[in-house]
Amino acid sequence: MTPPQLTELPIRALTVDDLRHCADLSEDRCWPREDHKWGLLLAAGSGYGIDAPDGRGLAAACVVTPYGHTKAEPELAAIGMVLVADRYARQGLGRHLMAYVCDDVLKGVPLTLHATPNGRPLYEELGFDTTGRAEMLRGTFRRDETAPATGTVPVRPATAEDISRILRLDAEVFGADRTHLITRLPAFTDRLLVAEDSAGELIGYAAIWPNMETHVIGPLIARDQATAEALVAGLAATTERPLRTDVDVRHEELLAWLKDRGLDSVAFNAVMTRDTTGLPGDWTRRWAPLTVAAG
Repeated sequence: MTPPQLTELPIRALTVDDLRHCADLSEDRCWPREDHKWGLLLAAGSGYGIDAPDGRGLAAACVVTPYGHTKAEPELAAIGMVLVADRYARQGLGRHLMAYVCDDVLKGVPLTLHATPNGRPLYEELGFDTTGRAEMLRGTFRRDETAPATGTVPVRPATAEDISRILRLDAEVFGADRTHLITRLPAFTDRLLVAEDSAGELIGYAAIWPNMETHVIGPLIARDQATAEALVAGLAATTERPLRTDVDVRHEELLAWLKDRGLDSVAFNAVMTRDTTGLPGDWTRRWAPLTVAAG
């Protein structure tokens, strides 16, 4: 039986000062520490946690990334990094934390998250429905030295003048304002690229950022397959590390292209939503999220 005192532990807001404890919690559950990602999520969103009663850091934690014109009244919110310390697992803490976040903090707000097979049953009990699927890929990108240079979409590093254009394109494709997240990309990422058509219109952008021994590609926003390929190839050329990305399974052609170039399928996550029939925006131009923890 669940000890009643565990699910009565207070839930508090996390700050950037909790970053080390969040990374410790990841490591405790055999996840990568991901200090760099935790730093972004705690700065751009809101973290919630339960202090371990034995005084050893956090017993549980999660992050919420709100989207919309105001952080206080979001139009959509993504939940991620839902973790419970191994010594407190299967005792109701995850449900306690998620129920508080979903039903108290974010009551009535459309929600989304990426769920592992293990986490999916809990989220279904909390009212989430599966509305999509993403495939996680990882591997060393093989450049195609024989591919002709003509016909490819030109890409270039983003400049400060591009940020306002990126924000407009992102809001159109994502279906909600993500200014507080996108404006952090230049400092968070190692490279941010943009793609333009012959008339100079912005038709895509993508970023690559360090995560432990890999480089993650995301977000990836592109008008079509050729633009997505050009952005990925441009980013891959800047690193010798293995790449990781999470691609919407409906983008079958991009998934096949990435696998042909050395990336392997690692896992599938369910894209789940609550209080909405699906994600807003244009999925055909939304190829990969910044991170599955934030969208």
